[in-house]
Amino acid sequence: MQCCACSLTVDFCYPLFCFPSAPPKFLRTPNDQTGVQGGVASFICQATGDPRPKIVWNKKGKKVSNQRFEVIEFDDGSGSVLRIQPLRTPRDEAIYECVASNSVGETSATTRLTVLRGRSSPTKKIK
Repeated sequence: MQCCACSLTVDFCYPLFCFPSAPPKFLRTPNDQTGVQGGVASFICQATGDPRPKIVWNKKGKKVSNQRFEVIEFDDGSGSVLRIQPLRTPRDEAIYECVASNSVGETSATTRLTVLRGRSSPTKKIK
């Protein structure tokens, strides 16, 4: 794309090469989930923009960082999956946030994870 920069004092324009830019916009946002203690939860987040947005996952306002939290980026860099395994209650129950940002702007989407206690096997009474 070609743009022009013109001088107000001189009747002359300079050709420039301009690069269009766009703030992040979500293509997919994460859905609320309910999981069982010991199970797995996966959240998907995908965004577009120019330049391509960077996706970051937060829990309670802080970037997720724990060996049970795995962020898997899409091959094309347009999004990622947040995978939590094994689920623990009440520690993992929270609002999670997907933040997409680039040099033009930032947007975020939130999702809720509810973790249920796993069922224990019934105890057998011995007489």
